[in-house]
Amino acid sequence: MIGVVATIKTKPGAGADFEATAKRLVEAVNANEPGCLFYRLFRTENENEYRFLEAYKDMDAVQAHRASDHFRTIGKEMGAFMDGPPDVTRMEGAE
Repeated sequence: MIGVVATIKTKPGAGADFEATAKRLVEAVNANEPGCLFYRLFRTENENEYRFLEAYKDMDAVQAHRASDHFRTIGKEMGAFMDGPPDVTRMEGAE
């Protein structure tokens, strides 16, 4: 299993627009990626900071996610609301 935590900071005042767009991505991932075991968006206690928590069956599923049309299209839309690139941490499951 591969775990991913993506921390995203949004521009001041852009949180609601980011959330609306990110929720579309969450829906698309969960509906179309059988190799994705968990994909959720969380708002942190810090204003303008969000985290995607993700779990994938294997690296093939991670690569399929990154190559998907919905990730590329909606991810680009989310970029308009982000304050810099995401901070992404990948982890191997220690089962």
